[in-house]
Amino acid sequence: MKLSLPNQLTVARIVFIPVFLLVFYIPLWGVNNYILAAIFFLASITDWLDGYLARRWDQQSAFGAFLDPVADKLMVATVLVCLVSKYPTFGVTVAAVIIVGREITVSALREWMANLGERAKVQVGYPGKIKTGFQMLAIGLMLYEVPLWGVSALATGKIFLYIAAGLTIWSMLGYLKAAWPSLYESQENQ
Repeated sequence: MKLSLPNQLTVARIVFIPVFLLVFYIPLWGVNNYILAAIFFLASITDWLDGYLARRWDQQSAFGAFLDPVADKLMVATVLVCLVSKYPTFGVTVAAVIIVGREITVSALREWMANLGERAKVQVGYPGKIKTGFQMLAIGLMLYEVPLWGVSALATGKIFLYIAAGLTIWSMLGYLKAAWPSLYESQENQ
Protein backbone atom coordinates (compact mmCIF):
# COMPACT_ATOMS: atom_id res chain seq x y z
CA MET A 1 0.00 0.00 0.00
CA LYS A 2 1.40 3.39 -1.03
CA LEU A 3 0.80 6.01 1.62
CA SER A 4 -0.10 9.58 0.77
CA LEU A 5 2.12 12.32 2.21
CA PRO A 6 -0.47 13.16 4.91
CA ASN A 7 -0.50 9.50 6.00
CA GLN A 8 3.30 9.36 5.88
CA LEU A 9 3.39 12.33 8.27
CA THR A 10 1.00 10.51 10.60
CA VAL A 11 3.18 7.38 10.53
CA ALA A 12 6.23 9.58 11.20
CA ARG A 13 4.55 10.77 14.40
CA ILE A 14 4.39 7.16 15.57
CA VAL A 15 8.03 6.61 14.58
CA PHE A 16 8.97 9.65 16.70
CA ILE A 17 7.80 7.79 19.84
CA PRO A 18 10.70 5.31 20.22
CA VAL A 19 13.14 8.07 19.20
CA PHE A 20 11.67 10.29 21.91
CA LEU A 21 11.99 7.49 24.49
CA LEU A 22 15.62 6.84 23.58
CA VAL A 23 16.49 10.52 23.93
CA PHE A 24 14.51 10.74 27.17
CA TYR A 25 16.43 7.89 28.82
CA ILE A 26 19.92 8.15 27.28
CA PRO A 27 21.99 11.13 28.48
CA LEU A 28 23.23 13.25 25.58
CA TRP A 29 25.73 15.78 26.91
CA GLY A 30 23.09 17.84 28.70
CA VAL A 31 21.10 18.67 25.57
CA ASN A 32 18.30 16.11 25.95
CA ASN A 33 15.75 18.78 26.79
CA TYR A 34 16.42 20.64 23.53
CA ILE A 35 16.16 17.46 21.48
CA LEU A 36 13.03 16.28 23.29
CA ALA A 37 11.34 19.65 22.80
CA ALA A 38 12.33 19.60 19.12
CA ILE A 39 10.96 16.07 18.62
CA PHE A 40 7.70 17.02 20.29
CA PHE A 41 7.50 20.24 18.28
CA LEU A 42 8.03 18.30 15.02
CA ALA A 43 5.38 15.78 16.05
CA SER A 44 2.97 18.62 16.84
CA ILE A 45 3.64 20.24 13.47
CA THR A 46 3.00 16.96 11.64
CA ASP A 47 -0.28 16.65 13.56
CA TRP A 48 -1.46 19.93 12.10
CA LEU A 49 0.19 19.49 8.69
CA ASP A 50 -1.15 16.02 7.90
CA GLY A 51 -4.74 17.15 8.38
CA TYR A 52 -4.20 20.38 6.49
CA LEU A 53 -2.60 18.61 3.51
CA ALA A 54 -5.20 15.83 3.45
CA ARG A 55 -8.01 18.40 3.24
CA ARG A 56 -6.16 20.74 0.86
CA TRP A 57 -5.14 17.98 -1.56
CA ASP A 58 -8.39 16.02 -1.08
CA GLN A 59 -6.42 13.01 0.17
CA GLN A 60 -8.57 12.16 3.17
CA SER A 61 -8.78 8.43 3.73
CA ALA A 62 -10.34 5.97 6.14
CA PHE A 63 -6.82 4.83 7.08
CA GLY A 64 -5.77 8.40 7.86
CA ALA A 65 -8.96 9.08 9.81
CA PHE A 66 -8.21 6.01 11.92
CA LEU A 67 -4.46 6.47 12.33
CA ASP A 68 -4.27 10.23 12.98
CA PRO A 69 -6.01 10.22 16.38
CA VAL A 70 -4.15 7.03 17.36
CA ALA A 71 -0.80 8.66 16.58
CA ASP A 72 -1.78 11.79 18.51
CA LYS A 73 -2.89 9.90 21.59
CA LEU A 74 0.13 7.58 21.57
CA MET A 75 2.54 10.50 21.39
CA VAL A 76 0.82 12.60 24.05
CA ALA A 77 0.34 9.66 26.42
CA THR A 78 3.99 8.61 26.01
CA VAL A 79 5.28 12.11 26.71
CA LEU A 80 2.94 12.61 29.69
CA VAL A 81 4.08 9.32 31.25
CA CYS A 82 7.69 10.44 30.83
CA LEU A 83 6.94 13.84 32.36
CA VAL A 84 5.19 12.22 35.34
CA SER A 85 8.25 10.01 35.87
CA LYS A 86 10.49 13.08 35.78
CA TYR A 87 8.18 15.37 37.83
CA PRO A 88 6.23 12.99 40.09
CA THR A 89 4.19 15.68 41.82
CA PHE A 90 0.51 15.43 42.64
CA GLY A 91 -0.43 18.21 40.23
CA VAL A 92 1.47 16.86 37.23
CA THR A 93 0.22 13.33 37.88
CA VAL A 94 -3.43 14.35 38.24
CA ALA A 95 -3.26 16.54 35.13
CA ALA A 96 -1.71 13.68 33.13
CA VAL A 97 -4.33 11.20 34.35
CA ILE A 98 -7.14 13.62 33.45
CA ILE A 99 -5.74 14.20 29.96
CA VAL A 100 -5.07 10.53 29.19
CA GLY A 101 -8.39 9.48 30.78
CA ARG A 102 -10.27 11.99 28.66
CA GLU A 103 -8.58 10.74 25.50
CA ILE A 104 -9.62 7.17 26.25
CA THR A 105 -13.16 8.23 27.18
CA VAL A 106 -13.71 10.42 24.13
CA SER A 107 -12.22 7.78 21.80
CA ALA A 108 -14.59 5.17 23.22
CA LEU A 109 -17.48 7.62 23.00
CA ARG A 110 -16.72 8.36 19.36
CA GLU A 111 -16.58 4.63 18.62
CA TRP A 112 -19.91 4.08 20.36
CA MET A 113 -21.51 6.98 18.53
CA ALA A 114 -20.15 5.67 15.20
CA ASN A 115 -21.84 2.34 15.95
CA LEU A 116 -25.08 4.27 16.46
CA GLY A 117 -24.52 6.13 13.20
CA GLU A 118 -24.21 9.45 15.03
CA ARG A 119 -20.47 10.14 15.13
CA ALA A 120 -21.07 13.69 13.84
CA LYS A 121 -22.45 14.61 17.27
CA VAL A 122 -18.99 14.14 18.81
CA GLN A 123 -16.75 15.69 16.15
CA VAL A 124 -13.79 17.77 17.33
CA GLY A 125 -15.08 21.08 18.61
CA TYR A 126 -13.63 24.44 19.54
CA PRO A 127 -13.06 23.57 23.26
CA GLY A 128 -11.08 20.51 22.19
CA LYS A 129 -8.89 22.63 19.92
CA ILE A 130 -8.20 25.14 22.69
CA LYS A 131 -7.37 22.25 25.04
CA THR A 132 -4.97 20.81 22.48
CA GLY A 133 -3.22 24.15 22.07
CA PHE A 134 -2.64 24.54 25.82
CA GLN A 135 -1.64 20.89 26.12
CA MET A 136 0.95 21.06 23.33
CA LEU A 137 2.38 24.34 24.65
CA ALA A 138 2.51 22.95 28.20
CA ILE A 139 4.26 19.77 27.19
CA GLY A 140 6.72 21.60 24.94
CA LEU A 141 7.66 24.04 27.71
CA MET A 142 8.03 21.27 30.29
CA LEU A 143 10.32 19.35 27.95
CA TYR A 144 12.37 22.43 27.11
CA GLU A 145 12.86 23.34 30.80
CA VAL A 146 15.25 26.26 30.15
CA PRO A 147 14.02 29.71 31.18
CA LEU A 148 12.77 31.86 28.31
CA TRP A 149 13.16 35.64 28.61
CA GLY A 150 13.75 35.22 32.34
CA VAL A 151 10.60 33.15 32.87
CA SER A 152 10.75 29.51 33.97
CA ALA A 153 9.65 27.37 31.02
CA LEU A 154 9.08 24.46 33.39
CA ALA A 155 6.86 26.38 35.83
CA THR A 156 4.96 28.01 32.96
CA GLY A 157 4.54 24.62 31.32
CA LYS A 158 3.10 23.18 34.53
CA ILE A 159 0.61 26.05 34.80
CA PHE A 160 -0.44 25.49 31.18
CA LEU A 161 -0.72 21.75 31.89
CA TYR A 162 -3.16 22.47 34.74
CA ILE A 163 -5.13 24.79 32.45
CA ALA A 164 -5.12 22.07 29.78
CA ALA A 165 -6.45 19.57 32.35
CA GLY A 166 -9.30 21.96 33.21
CA LEU A 167 -10.08 22.48 29.52
CA THR A 168 -9.89 18.71 29.08
CA ILE A 169 -12.70 18.23 31.58
CA TRP A 170 -14.72 21.03 29.98
CA SER A 171 -14.38 19.59 26.46
CA MET A 172 -15.12 16.04 27.64
CA LEU A 173 -18.30 17.21 29.36
CA GLY A 174 -19.32 18.91 26.12
CA TYR A 175 -18.87 15.67 24.18
CA LEU A 176 -20.78 13.69 26.81
CA LYS A 177 -23.61 16.24 26.81
CA ALA A 178 -23.85 16.10 23.02
CA ALA A 179 -23.89 12.31 23.03
CA TRP A 180 -26.10 11.76 26.07
CA PRO A 181 -29.50 11.74 24.28
CA SER A 182 -28.26 9.14 21.79
CA LEU A 183 -26.62 7.05 24.52
CA TYR A 184 -29.74 7.21 26.68
CA GLU A 185 -32.00 6.35 23.74
CA SER A 186 -29.83 3.39 22.72
CA GLN A 187 -30.01 2.08 26.30
CA GLU A 188 -33.81 2.45 26.31
CA ASN A 189 -34.09 0.41 23.09
CA GLN A 190 -32.25 -2.60 24.54
